[in-house]
Amino acid sequence: MPKIDAYELEVLSAFDKGRLKSVASKAELAKFKAAARATAIKDRRVNIRLSSGDLSDIQVRALEEGVPYQTLIASVLHKYVTGRLAEPGASGQPRRPATRRREPSGR
Repeated sequence: MPKIDAYELEVLSAFDKGRLKSVASKAELAKFKAAARATAIKDRRVNIRLSSGDLSDIQVRALEEGVPYQTLIASVLHKYVTGRLAEPGASGQPRRPATRRREPSGR
């Protein structure tokens, strides 16, 4: 776990003592809850084959992040398809995320 500085300790203490108040309105909270529910719905199963090395690396990274490896894989895929995952370009600068393109489904 990363080290916590004095400001973060102050915030944690205030939270533990119940001194923090939400600044979001009820409408905003409802919108955030609906978005979280919609994001969390996993209604399809996918099977993929990975190399043993890649799977081991993913499992190690998931342990470092403190999440199950399947959750990490789903998160990376979600970020990629929503354009929030960018690879560094040749200059070391992040490339623009892939544009989101949907193919018509035959189902």
